[in-house]
Amino acid sequence: MSVRLDDTDRKILSQLQQDAGQSLDEIARKVGSSKTPVWNRIRKLRDAGVIGPQTVILDAEALGFEACFFVLIRTSEHDGEWQKLFLDVLRKRPEVQEAHRLAGEIDYILKVRVRNARAYDAFYQAMISEVKVHNVTALLSMEEIKSTTALPI
Repeated sequence: MSVRLDDTDRKILSQLQQDAGQSLDEIARKVGSSKTPVWNRIRKLRDAGVIGPQTVILDAEALGFEACFFVLIRTSEHDGEWQKLFLDVLRKRPEVQEAHRLAGEIDYILKVRVRNARAYDAFYQAMISEVKVHNVTALLSMEEIKSTTALPI
């Protein structure tokens, strides 16, 4: 479902994507409006599901999570019971930052953030002990070139 946005909505969303911790006064000044209309628009966008929960973005490396692996998973299992188990395993693992089901030769890709290669191996061993997979390929990210949660609105 698509929500209709006008220029002011887009400006507000852009400001929130840059820094959701800004005051309403700051956002209103930057978008050329006043505080109350900006607050009302934000509330409507939240009610419409355009704006989700507000969080903070932590610096993984500053916290010691220096290794980022992209894990490619192929499975020979595709029934509902296996999928439920697999999704439950992924959801309970805090190392998994993202998980996507794919079209093509690879069934799933995971973004896994851990402290080091040993921590990845512990994650891997735990995962394969809980759910059967056909093939797992782990790719270590050597350098993060771009990372954003911002949408091109």
